[in-house]
Amino acid sequence: MPHPATITQEPGAPIAPHLRRLLEFTEPAGDDVCLDVARGAGPMPAALGPQVRHVTAVDALPRRSVGRGGGRMSTVMFGTGPVRIAGELEPHGPPARGHDHSGGADGHAARRGSAVTAHDGDLPRPSLEEIAAHHRGTPDPVRVRADATALPYRDGSFSLVTTRFALFTLGDPQRVLRELLRVCRPGGRLIIADLVRGNLAQPDRDRIERLRDPDHPGTPSIAAITELITSAGASIRRLDVFTVERPLEPWLAGARDPRAADRIRAALLDEIDGGPRTGAKPRLIGGELWFTQSWAHVAAEPI
Repeated sequence: MPHPATITQEPGAPIAPHLRRLLEFTEPAGDDVCLDVARGAGPMPAALGPQVRHVTAVDALPRRSVGRGGGRMSTVMFGTGPVRIAGELEPHGPPARGHDHSGGADGHAARRGSAVTAHDGDLPRPSLEEIAAHHRGTPDPVRVRADATALPYRDGSFSLVTTRFALFTLGDPQRVLRELLRVCRPGGRLIIADLVRGNLAQPDRDRIERLRDPDHPGTPSIAAITELITSAGASIRRLDVFTVERPLEPWLAGARDPRAADRIRAALLDEIDGGPRTGAKPRLIGGELWFTQSWAHVAAEPI
């Protein structure tokens, strides 16, 4: 069962405990030049910014998803007591329709003076030193629109590469991983955060994920995700797996079809009453329906 958590205050903004856990796992250093590759806009660039030399944020949201209102939802916030998530960021899920989570019609990046467009693949790719020198002192992360399988950077351009709840939604995971490792310099770190299931767990849990989002790619087992990383050409240095319990209704707000949301709700209530297991471990807390997910943090290094 998840431990109680409270919001940790940081200068300028609160950082949720789950994000603090990921930051501590990442171990950012003052001389790191970082790349975050996300499905839309995520919280990592802003969280890493004060602790590293420079951050570049790549929005690699597949173009087929842009028309759905695209991008990830706002940062997960944990309250006291059992882990609570409000203002949710949805792993592998679409945001609620009609809500622009990028910060307006042109997105959050368009309002920033440091925003840039994706580089043309035929242009010279900047080195780590050139990236850091050009953007040193930039108050906000540089934001780039690019394909996660063809990043516009030279080999070994970054000392720290991160991707959070995006690896399996940005294209072929093997190709995405190889590209993330290509731009990570020797001795650098690749940090992956994603949903997982136990090695012995049945894939039934994905049934409700796909009811909510038909494009859900399936939740990998811990063994599958580690094998994927090593086969892409990396060695795994550290692994952190933990359970998050969250209220159902904010998560269901992202369902494409209200009828699918009703089916998920009914299946979880039926399980509480002794019906078939869904793998979501639902329970009622104060009259509110909650369910669980397993998250993993993996630290890898290019071989």
